[in-house]
Amino acid sequence: MVVRMRIRGWSTPSCTGTNASFPAGSSTFCPLTKSYSNGDNLVSPYVPDDCVVGVFRTGTTSPCFRVVCAANRPSALSRIPPGLASTPNMPLSNIDLVNQCDGFPYPDVNLETYLASINTYYQLRVSGHNYGLGYMLPSVVEVFRGVSNWEIDDNARILCLAAGSNAQERSAAVETTLLALRKTGHFKVLDKWRGELYAVYGKNKELLFNVERSASPLFGVITYGVHLTAFTRTRGEIKIWTPRRARTKQTYGGMLDNAVAGGIASGESPFESLVRECAEEASLPEELVRKNARACGTVTYWYVRDERAGGETNLMQPEVQYVYDLELPEDTIPKPGDDEVEEFYLWTVDEVQEAMRNGEFKPNCSLVVLDFLVRHGILTTENERDYIELVSRLHRKLEFPTL
Repeated sequence: MVVRMRIRGWSTPSCTGTNASFPAGSSTFCPLTKSYSNGDNLVSPYVPDDCVVGVFRTGTTSPCFRVVCAANRPSALSRIPPGLASTPNMPLSNIDLVNQCDGFPYPDVNLETYLASINTYYQLRVSGHNYGLGYMLPSVVEVFRGVSNWEIDDNARILCLAAGSNAQERSAAVETTLLALRKTGHFKVLDKWRGELYAVYGKNKELLFNVERSASPLFGVITYGVHLTAFTRTRGEIKIWTPRRARTKQTYGGMLDNAVAGGIASGESPFESLVRECAEEASLPEELVRKNARACGTVTYWYVRDERAGGETNLMQPEVQYVYDLELPEDTIPKPGDDEVEEFYLWTVDEVQEAMRNGEFKPNCSLVVLDFLVRHGILTTENERDYIELVSRLHRKLEFPTL
């Protein structure tokens, strides 16, 4: 089996060869155990030793590699993190869908790779709190060098917000910095300035500071959102309302989504956020939502942003999504309430799963659907070979303080 492999962080700007694609930009980790010396045979640590895998360079002036895997062990490729390997024209398994969204290495799977990853980043802290709040790319941290209210410790690889003794003062310092960076055009993600604030919490669940929503990936802090799965039962069969995002959206344009989804603003409760988003995105009446929406826990993951997210790539985006179910009467039809949704489809579970296998869903929305299918007994250990890993990965323990 030959698969395409993408190696990020190469000094060469780009490569669009037949066997590989190398986007510009730096990376948190590399899937190779040897150096990049031309002509070396390289082996990925993500694939077990008993799977015959070789990685070799196919070009001399551009960083093209191919991965060759024994045909009798193709399942081993699912261990490779998202964005590093893919098999063209092959449907995605459920664990592939998880890997696409929960892409940061796990220390208990490969400690060496995990340490190599976190050692690439700088840790975000605030003065007086001796623990991390997020991981930041060195290229991002460099922009803060010499900026008022910020201190960089290169030896410890820490960026510290030195200003402020309370949440209000810290938030003001962060806002001042970000407004200046937006004005100078330092970061593409700030072009999508929302005017919405996300909360960053400490170990005691206290608010440490607020940050502009579009800037949160720069700091790598945990963010919070709500996702609702709306469904109906037709003669006992579950059908799921599935919206298509507007193709004009800068992020994941044209991809499939959950019925309702959105970020939780600082100071807003998850349920109130849900009620607001239901009206804005699906034109669902407030009374209906308040009476019938059912809280179903959370889905957590650690996303590494790619080109589809817009702006800089490889930014850290650990997230907590509060998930809700809403069973709708057959005569209640969600309708786009803003310009973010193109249309709604009412699909059978099989149709939804097919679209997921084809990679049509926004990555984190696939995880919410998988969680729904598990909770409703549609995905079980009898029909999903990676059931235990899948369920565990839908509820990742995040390294930084949460609410």
